[in-house]
Amino acid sequence: MRLVHPQRRSGLGLRGNRVRLLIGCAVTAVLTLVAIILPATAEAAGTTCSSQTGNSNGYYYSFWTDGGGSACMTFGSGANYSTSWSNASNFVAGTGWATGSRRTVNYSGSFNPSGNGYLSLYGWTTNPLVEYYIVENWGSYRPTGNYKGTVTSDGGTYDIYETTRYNAPSIIGTATFNQYWAVRQARHTGGSITTGNFFDAWASHGMNLGNFNYMILATEGYQSSGNSNIVVDGSSQGGGGTTGELHAVGAGKCLDVPNASTASGTQAQIYSCWGGANQTWTHTSPGQLTVTMSGTTLCLGAANGQTSPGTKVGTSSCNGGASQQWNLNSNGTVTGVQSGLCLDVTGASSADGALAELWTCNGQSNQQWTLG
Repeated sequence: MRLVHPQRRSGLGLRGNRVRLLIGCAVTAVLTLVAIILPATAEAAGTTCSSQTGNSNGYYYSFWTDGGGSACMTFGSGANYSTSWSNASNFVAGTGWATGSRRTVNYSGSFNPSGNGYLSLYGWTTNPLVEYYIVENWGSYRPTGNYKGTVTSDGGTYDIYETTRYNAPSIIGTATFNQYWAVRQARHTGGSITTGNFFDAWASHGMNLGNFNYMILATEGYQSSGNSNIVVDGSSQGGGGTTGELHAVGAGKCLDVPNASTASGTQAQIYSCWGGANQTWTHTSPGQLTVTMSGTTLCLGAANGQTSPGTKVGTSSCNGGASQQWNLNSNGTVTGVQSGLCLDVTGASSADGALAELWTCNGQSNQQWTLG
């Protein structure tokens, strides 16, 4: 089976190289890597048969092909996509999220490979750099590796494996990194994938994730033919939902908009949790943290788009900028996409009214958060 290795070049946004490697079950030699450059991000419509990434109905998508044979991806409503391939050398397609997270991914559909292929929830993290797979179904080859144990989730049992790639293409360029696998023992198409259960299972074996990059429900084919039709619905976030209170773990308080103010630039604080609208946050598919008060939806962001430690964090009109996008990470931190800094309670205070800011990530409890 080939392993997915998308690569984005620094400074090119979502443009990048995508390299994929499939290892046959009886083949021990690594097959030749094939690299191509993906075009810039686009809003999807209709069908694509050429490599690209972008957004479709508010969901992130990625389609890559090495150009051999025929492979196409067709976009439906919401996060629905279908694929059809014939004598394809290698391709991968999927929809999901620009930023992975602990969530329950509900999906349905069909997956019909003739030869090598698999259906999996697939993503990357950085610091540490990890490529991860939750494999639901496969064709003529079942992925394997260094066996660690099992995890039971969503009505199935999965085998846990770890593998290592040396000097291989990745989302940050050529690097050495680990791959984490959870492979369902029985083929399965449709149901739920509670990502937090797998993240926790990996962590129990010392397989720790870092800051989330993208995550997609992917179809892959390698030297095969087939088709798939997948509907993705990731409406709930593992551990409580995409919408809920954002709890400051160290203080035992909630992230709060003072006095439910809708004034632009209001600095966020922590306050005793009480379930009000000014403490109810939604982590959207583009990575925003939004709050709706008195019919006005605002986004949490870094003041004036600043990226230095000590920058105030507050609410303002949503503008789609990177300063208003956040990664909810498996280690409990919330980091700004633009700055890479952690959402922090100033001075590690636990008092009502303690202010929120950006600060260098340091592993302390005043930078730990849970949503829901």
